[in-house]
Amino acid sequence: MRNHLRGSLSALATGGALLAALPGLAAGPGDWPSSNRDLGAQRYAPLAQITPANVSKLRIAWTYHMKPRPAAGQAPSSRVMISEAIPIVVGNVMYLPTPYGRIVALDASTGAEKWSVPVPNGDLVSIRGVSYWPGDGKLGAQLIVGSRDGKLYSFAARDGALNPGFGAGGIVDLKTPEVMNGMPTASYILPSPPIIYGNLVITGAGPGEGPGGLGGGRGPAGDTRAWDARTGKLVWTFHVIPKPGEPGHETWGGDSWVARSGVNVWGWFTIDAARGILYMPLGAPNNDRVGVDRPGDNLYSSSIVAVDARSGKYLWHFQITHHDVWDMDTQSPPTLVDVRKGGKTIPALVSVNKNSLMFVLDRVTGKPVFGVEERPVPASTIPGEQLSPTQPFPVLPEPLAQTQLSRDNLYKGEPSHQAYCEKLVDDNNMKLGPVYTPLELDRYTVSLPGTQGGVNYYGGAYDPRLRLFVANVNNIAQPMRMERNPDGSYVNRGPLAGTRRFWDADKRLPCGPTPWGQMVAVNIDTGKIAWRSTLGVTDSFPEGLRDTGRPGLGGTTLTSAGLAFIGATDDKRFRAFDTKTGKELWSILLDAAAASTPAVYQGAGGKEYVAVVATGGSQNITKAEGDSVIAFSLP
Repeated sequence: MRNHLRGSLSALATGGALLAALPGLAAGPGDWPSSNRDLGAQRYAPLAQITPANVSKLRIAWTYHMKPRPAAGQAPSSRVMISEAIPIVVGNVMYLPTPYGRIVALDASTGAEKWSVPVPNGDLVSIRGVSYWPGDGKLGAQLIVGSRDGKLYSFAARDGALNPGFGAGGIVDLKTPEVMNGMPTASYILPSPPIIYGNLVITGAGPGEGPGGLGGGRGPAGDTRAWDARTGKLVWTFHVIPKPGEPGHETWGGDSWVARSGVNVWGWFTIDAARGILYMPLGAPNNDRVGVDRPGDNLYSSSIVAVDARSGKYLWHFQITHHDVWDMDTQSPPTLVDVRKGGKTIPALVSVNKNSLMFVLDRVTGKPVFGVEERPVPASTIPGEQLSPTQPFPVLPEPLAQTQLSRDNLYKGEPSHQAYCEKLVDDNNMKLGPVYTPLELDRYTVSLPGTQGGVNYYGGAYDPRLRLFVANVNNIAQPMRMERNPDGSYVNRGPLAGTRRFWDADKRLPCGPTPWGQMVAVNIDTGKIAWRSTLGVTDSFPEGLRDTGRPGLGGTTLTSAGLAFIGATDDKRFRAFDTKTGKELWSILLDAAAASTPAVYQGAGGKEYVAVVATGGSQNITKAEGDSVIAFSLP
């Protein structure tokens, strides 16, 4: 059972516009009411006050510092914590979590604090943002927030007060026996904001991942669940690892499904509001570097799964990576688009991920729009590892980032760094290869891309006017080496395995091919690349060698004026590109990298703002050195 459609979609296939409003939705066209602005994750703001002609005049309108002020008589703390939060804005009020354990509301035009409340019991909330529920006429608007301790909170948007009718005094404990698999003390977090659909709060999970995890691959379940936004009561559960009798269970050999962890939505969901379909981008299983103990394709790992958003009923799935042992995941939110092809308009979605491959699927049926081929890939030499003999590759588009690594395309340019990279390969007897190169025992394998992309978990954005899908990509490889433990299990280990980079760590210079960071646009109707532009500069290189692109983590936001705003890169710039041509139009140097996605909104008097969180520090790509929320506007 690989990519499959099950059941009738007739009841879901009706509906109007892609972003049809739900009852009670209070957001206006100038708001940014959710992380990706809309349920379809297009990240497209219908605002045109800031244009390609005047974007060079942007200035900082205000800055808010998230780090708490020290108490009287105390010295300021030197600790810097990271945030990847995407601010949300409704009615000129900005809401976001701070990495210091508070939820804040700001005047979106001035940055003035309207209220700030601590999270109960010293809990730390998701570093990626909050969700806004507009209320139901009886209960006012709420901010729904997940935490690092597996809690779900409901705060009043008006003043930050906890909703006493939600769970126990405003708190729902997500660590229920049904998902904890008999391990009540295991780590279980909510790393990204839930998605809101009507009166449902739909949550993913963060049950821990990586080489090892709890008991190898054992741990809490990554199940997707829906909760009543008013009461916090559980409404439905979707088993991301199918249980006996459920479709896909046969893809887990023996009892390898039992108490298996991973296979979770740790990023953002997407919803086709008109059709009531929820799309789940699911991650790899644990252990995510070796699958000796889990033979089979392992559904629904590294897959897009569509379910009825109201009931959680399975509709279809498409597996991006079979039997994932590369931690490729399917982590970024699918972007909903409408493809014009062959005289028809096809309701579709775009899935882009770490493997650099862009899949365009009919979002009603799951069928590829431009075709997909199952291509042979190498077998593993690790005893007992049964890799899938093929992996799916889209016919179109071509890969967004580079997928081949050899000595011929190691970094070429600045002489001392070029020599460093060649020596790194030789001294460590590294095996270089393309995407889906199998890991080996006691030898470093370096394939491109690594687990930082390609496209990482913010995904891309879509301009329906220009018919362009735009994403920022990393051309970053990663060294991995499997070792065998005394008990016979395997682990990714070694002095370079912990760096997560194929680079000079002291100078933060990758050894793979340039550009290390890039912006890419795809014509959604043809599947062809429209343009590519280098993203980022290496300031430490001599003049003439600096246009290398830079590694980054964050997402792109588009506007109807034809602008693409992006931070992300570790050169600490915030930039604007021409969406139509890919030309860089403006940049500003920040105090810390903006490892997030900008929000574009209207403030008081209809003035347009672009706001982004800039703390650095995410995924070891950038250094943690800031605490700012920065908003830009025209004079």
